Amino acid sequence: MSGPLHGIRIVEISAVGPVALFATIMADLGATVIRVDRPSHFEGRKEGAHVANRPVVDRDLKQPESVAFVLDLVRGADVLIEGYRPGVMERLGLGPDVCLAANPKLVFARMTGWGQQGPFAGEPGHDINYLALTGALAAIGTEQEPIPPLNLIADYGGGSMFACVGVLAALLSALRSGKGQVIDVAMIDGVGSLFSMQYERYAQGLWNNARRTNTLDGAAPYYGCYPCKDGKWVAAGALEMKFRRAMANTIGVPELGEESSSDPASWPQLRTRVAEAFKTATRDEWMERMYGRETCCTPILDMDEAPHHPHNVARTGFFQDQGGWVPSPAPRFSATPAERKAPRTAEDVLKDFAAAAGTAPPA
Repeated sequence: MSGPLHGIRIVEISAVGPVALFATIMADLGATVIRVDRPSHFEGRKEGAHVANRPVVDRDLKQPESVAFVLDLVRGADVLIEGYRPGVMERLGLGPDVCLAANPKLVFARMTGWGQQGPFAGEPGHDINYLALTGALAAIGTEQEPIPPLNLIADYGGGSMFACVGVLAALLSALRSGKGQVIDVAMIDGVGSLFSMQYERYAQGLWNNARRTNTLDGAAPYYGCYPCKDGKWVAAGALEMKFRRAMANTIGVPELGEESSSDPASWPQLRTRVAEAFKTATRDEWMERMYGRETCCTPILDMDEAPHHPHNVARTGFFQDQGGWVPSPAPRFSATPAERKAPRTAEDVLKDFAAAAGTAPPA
């Protein structure tokens, strides 16, 4: 056995980013995943960070024989995941009712940006749009403008990660009850959950709507990013007073370690003092001075640097494939380790699905 999800079979109806990352994670954890892609996309999507660990078959789902092929897979599957707009799978003849009739234990996961219901359900969108409608994007950026934080939060945090949690929870339920179910994984819902602490603090009067006026949004002088003498940057995260004092002593700004530094009225002047201090040495010089002193300060590494940092090397946080450095599978398991494997052949995987369904392998 390899991986904690060994023996779980997943049908992935191809979609962009978040669905693909979900399937990558499941395959890294040992699940048997087969990706069904459109012929027009097939050649360009057989490889890559979010496709490389599982086989891909090309099928035109507008053709009856392809629908029958997917239903054959469903009969031997534990999970199906799709990322179409609401109603598309139904129009193809592969909606939840049809699939659950073929396999009552199936977990049918639907990942979209807006969810299956609501005025925007049929609209297109991307990470930035889902962030915008939850209030999260308005809180991220400079005083002058919101800044999208790549596509990490809504697509992969609100989408892929919540799909992982939802599917695993539904699998446990199916094991106990013998009944599958449909999961509505909406990125906008996931972002809302991730942003819940800020809503709580806002209701308590502890968070402001204005950007760069809060502890965690770059306003606090002990929680932010600073350029150094060589133009490289340091990330300071000294929230607790004991860490703040260690940082203050190391950079030579003693007032940063005083109780008054928690007063937002002191932040603009203190931030200027801290910024001036960091510019007196290079980033790596600061890191040498700070290591082991509990300052909660780290170097801000780019993608060339990060794989070579001693901590990442010690944990094998990255590995190399033909295309360069790739982050390693996470999390870590003591008895059933996750790993990135070369994909099995589609023919081999189809036999697994057929054996589970008690049928011949689909053609």
